Amino acid sequence: MMSQMPQLSACPSCEEPLESGDRFCGACGYDLSAVPAPPDDHPTLTMNGAVPLPPEEAADVDWPVVPQPEGAGTPPAVHLPTDLPGTDSGGTPLPSNAPPPPAGSPAASGVRFDRPPEPDEYPLQAPDPRVAADPPTAGEGVKVCVACRSGRVDPDGYCENCGHAQPRERDHMEQELGPLAAVSDRGLRHHRNEDAFAVGQCLLPDGAPALVAVVCDGVSSATRPDAASLAASRQAGEALLAALPQGTHPQAAMHEAIIAASHAVNSLAEEPATAREHAPHQNAPACTLVSSIVTPTLLVVGWVGDSRAYWIPVDRSSPPARLTEDDSWAAQMVAAGLMSEAEAYADERAHAITGWLGADAYELEPHTASFKPDRPGVVIVCTDGLWNYAESAEEMADIVPADAAVRPLHSAQVLVGHALDGGGHDNVTVAVVPFPAPPQGAVIG
Repeated sequence: MMSQMPQLSACPSCEEPLESGDRFCGACGYDLSAVPAPPDDHPTLTMNGAVPLPPEEAADVDWPVVPQPEGAGTPPAVHLPTDLPGTDSGGTPLPSNAPPPPAGSPAASGVRFDRPPEPDEYPLQAPDPRVAADPPTAGEGVKVCVACRSGRVDPDGYCENCGHAQPRERDHMEQELGPLAAVSDRGLRHHRNEDAFAVGQCLLPDGAPALVAVVCDGVSSATRPDAASLAASRQAGEALLAALPQGTHPQAAMHEAIIAASHAVNSLAEEPATAREHAPHQNAPACTLVSSIVTPTLLVVGWVGDSRAYWIPVDRSSPPARLTEDDSWAAQMVAAGLMSEAEAYADERAHAITGWLGADAYELEPHTASFKPDRPGVVIVCTDGLWNYAESAEEMADIVPADAAVRPLHSAQVLVGHALDGGGHDNVTVAVVPFPAPPQGAVIG
């Protein structure tokens, strides 16, 4: 009896909507009968008041009886391997109900000596006439397939030669902008990157430089989390770079930027009813956000959710610090004194967040904080895809390179590599911002 096909609403490979009974994806040909193993990660989930029941309470739940499939009352006949005809590895029919070979014979040892001789050479498959012997070099702006290295990539992201789907542009992103940099990677377990970032720099009215970094993590339990994180990071970055040169106080600018990012994410839920026919019960797009502003004298952070900012001094004999507090179930348990931090973050509910950007959020409460460090250092702005592997400020300081203030891109690459070496269970995004902000155009190092 065939095993029941999993009921999927979208293709696990290309996310094309599926219809009931589909065995293969009509867009990319993905075999839907191959059910992927459940991910061994801790995705960001919203917490809508539903807390899993403890085991002792779950045992008392009156679960409904699963209906049995209809069919004949006669059970199917049971066959033994010896009842079925077959052939051996050499193609010779096996005798049915044959007595076992005598002990010590070649057949008893499982080795056959009557196989046909192997050929000395095997014929090679004729070359594909569509592939030239010496493929021409791609012209300027032409994308070449990562699989066959010769075919052109069409606008839909597929090779015109071999049909191979190309990696998404957001699978790995890097940006270095003067003294600050950011890196984002899909990780090793997710099928797409649901993180996003924005970095920028501007001048304050007095001519002092300001560095801006925004990092967002899409909520995996919501629909279109990748679109939510991208919209929020772009809107928050643009709002900060517009407000700071006008003389808005950095902490007030941060608060308003988070409000603007929230409106951008909320607008993603305002779509026609026909756009949600394939997923009518999914939550609205949602994401978390953490951001930093660095000037020559001031450090401001703002956040909603469980993405974090850390302070790492250049002089490692000085203590590092975590600058944000998570909006999460684990943080609530620790704040209420019900669990230690180690116990709370070891719980399976630890990553359920209590604050996020999205149309179905309880109430938007942007958090902002200002600091005036008395020594140089770097600000690490990251998603939980990184801090899962370096949770405390001391652990984060141990993996931040000593020259992070002068080599921000290299340091961001090292931090992402640390998360991937640790398992890469989630998307990983990190921005490295030096403090104090050096004058624009200054040579660092």
